[in-house]
Amino acid sequence: MPQWLLSPAGEYLLAWEQRHLDEAVADLFGFHALQLGLPELDALRANRMPHRWLATESLPVGPDEAAAEAPVLDSVIDIESLPRPATATLHCHFDSLPFDSASLDLVVLPHSLELARDPHLALREVERVLVPEGRVIIVGFNPASLWGLRQRFGRLRRALSLGPERTLFLPSAGEFIGYRRLRDWLRLLSFEVESGRFGCYVPPVTSAKWVSRFGWMERAGNHWWPVFGALYYIVAVKRVRGMRLVGLARSDARSKPAVTAPAPIAVHQRSRELETQCED
Repeated sequence: MPQWLLSPAGEYLLAWEQRHLDEAVADLFGFHALQLGLPELDALRANRMPHRWLATESLPVGPDEAAAEAPVLDSVIDIESLPRPATATLHCHFDSLPFDSASLDLVVLPHSLELARDPHLALREVERVLVPEGRVIIVGFNPASLWGLRQRFGRLRRALSLGPERTLFLPSAGEFIGYRRLRDWLRLLSFEVESGRFGCYVPPVTSAKWVSRFGWMERAGNHWWPVFGALYYIVAVKRVRGMRLVGLARSDARSKPAVTAPAPIAVHQRSRELETQCED
């Protein structure tokens, strides 16, 4: 995946994801946000939550200093005791996150489910660490697109040994998860899909010149074939049954001073005096 992102198609993909994720996370408020995977993308840079983390499943390859930036964590993190860096880097498995239950307000998964060893467990783990009304943003490749068809055709040729090894357009790791299939997974975990979007309508070309020439298809695709974009992202909210967040409880009924009704005794006494005078 990191090597493919250096290609013209990968740069085009990263630019689209960065632009739309900035819009998606800009107005999400809370205290704790987490990005799972794809460190080449800063999905939380437009978010204003004070605690932000980037989690990766593989340690970076490079100098010892770079590897030291992603410590291996085997215990649960005490969120309140940590400082407030711009973005802290963690190393953990996505299906076993080192966070307490109901401790995160936002989790972003850019292609993380496609590359996870068990996407079902990873999504269930995300549901566990999110607070009620917390949000998850998932970005993935759309199998019902030109990019998806090109990838499927390349895998077929590789299986039949009809082409060279480099027949795949996208990275060979991971499996595509369809848009509606992912919505069903979210619904089973009591998530409510808040919004969704498709993008990247340029055909699967490998040169920067052709990516630029097909740039007009980005505008046309949103209008004419919106569900056939190479990418999609979903914003979903964690709902908890029987729970409703309310504001400050206050009573609208104000105490009013009691009004005393006039006693009718004086009226009856005056009437009896008049009757006595009439008899006399």
